[in-house]
Amino acid sequence: MSENAEPAAELTDAEVSASELNEQMGVRLAKRKALINSGAEAYPVELPITHTIPQVREQFAELRADDATGVTVGLAGRVVHSRNTGKLCFAALQAGDGSRIQAMVSLAEVGEASLERWKDLVDLGDHVFVEGEVISSRRGELSIMVKTWQVAAKAIRPLPNLHTELSEETRVRQRYLDLISRDAARSTVRARAMVNTSLRTTFASHHYLEVETPMLQTMHGGASARPFVTHSNAFDTELFLRIAPELFLKRAVVGGLERVYEINRNFRNEGADSTHSPEFAMLEAYQAYGNYNQMAALTTELVQNAALAVAGSHVVTWADGTEYDLGGEWDWITMHESLSEASGIEITPDTPFEELSRMAAALEIEVQHPTAGKLVEELWEHFVKQHLERPTFVADFPVETSPLVRDHRSKPGLVEKWDLYVRGFELATGYSELVDPVIQRQRFVEQAALGAKGDVEAMRLDEEFLAALEHGMPPSGGMGMGIDRLLMAITGLGIRETILFPLVK
Repeated sequence: MSENAEPAAELTDAEVSASELNEQMGVRLAKRKALINSGAEAYPVELPITHTIPQVREQFAELRADDATGVTVGLAGRVVHSRNTGKLCFAALQAGDGSRIQAMVSLAEVGEASLERWKDLVDLGDHVFVEGEVISSRRGELSIMVKTWQVAAKAIRPLPNLHTELSEETRVRQRYLDLISRDAARSTVRARAMVNTSLRTTFASHHYLEVETPMLQTMHGGASARPFVTHSNAFDTELFLRIAPELFLKRAVVGGLERVYEINRNFRNEGADSTHSPEFAMLEAYQAYGNYNQMAALTTELVQNAALAVAGSHVVTWADGTEYDLGGEWDWITMHESLSEASGIEITPDTPFEELSRMAAALEIEVQHPTAGKLVEELWEHFVKQHLERPTFVADFPVETSPLVRDHRSKPGLVEKWDLYVRGFELATGYSELVDPVIQRQRFVEQAALGAKGDVEAMRLDEEFLAALEHGMPPSGGMGMGIDRLLMAITGLGIRETILFPLVK
């Protein structure tokens, strides 16, 4: 009896013992060998495909039960369900987008030898090519009445049970099984592609140029983060996987590329949780003669256009069924004022370090290499962050935590920076960029001092970047947004679900 004659054979690796799995693989390997020995191919290089499954479903969507079209097509798909009876075999063939069509292999159409070969050699998970007439079965199932068939790719391992939900661990580690099994997994990949297309379209409408900057760097910078370190044999030097493209994109602005953006990978050698991944996709953009107010307006447009592209509305529906409104004007609050209101204690840029330290200690908030600015940010996260339901720009940060940002034009001790929070997590950040090379050098020196004290996230003194600034960078605005987090905001999924192949142990 063919292995796929019994639906109970649809087992995951976790559900069967190693010996049972090896036995199933042995059976399939024997079928592969039988195919080859018969003169057929187990993995042919070319097939006479005339249509895809989605094309046939669209073209013959109105077909009624028991109708015949007289149209012959050749198509291929993965066998995800199979039922073998005496003179007629049924198989559901699935395309990459999840659409399916029924293949009917009958004694009358293919002959006894071909029918027996189907029963003996075709298993669940195999890719098969079928050629035949498009019909509708007595039950109204769009079908191909097969005249000829051949194996397109022999599956050696059995598919998981498609009627049982995969564990999260399996979905993440074996994403290909997730894509075969779940419409939601395929939809997330399509949503990500639509988001990237939307972002590029919005930038093009504002005359931005998409550029690419180095991912291997001799000096890490552009963010406060711990880098991955590697070694170049060719140059015999230590290199860093970039933590941000900022310093190179600013060089581009110095060179006269006044509106630039990049969508690419960043790497940070830090923790991993529901909102953080060591490797992630990042968008950064810089605009000459802009500032953080204009970048906030641009970011709003980018996010809202992406929501429209995916959901057709600014109101998106998350995976758990919750609706979330990304439309309209978003809230704007300042860090110190919102912290003062939430804590009941007035906190300003002049609040002494000792007072902030006592507050943090009383709340059991621990800060590595504490400064007044770091304590303010940690206290803000404790008191305010969890209560932000609507999309909210949190503006005007302490100067000592933002070494690449321009001093606030009217508030001493602060810089013109905002962070955008959506559904409780940081989605994006925006600056009025620091373009004064003298002040930037001072900031780098202060960062180097923190690094000397053991702060692994502190920036280094970057002479090449300073040399670029010394050639004159126009007043500019900049923004950065995580692509994975943008998908989280639109779909309600965790970060590992939004990344096609996330890094796991």
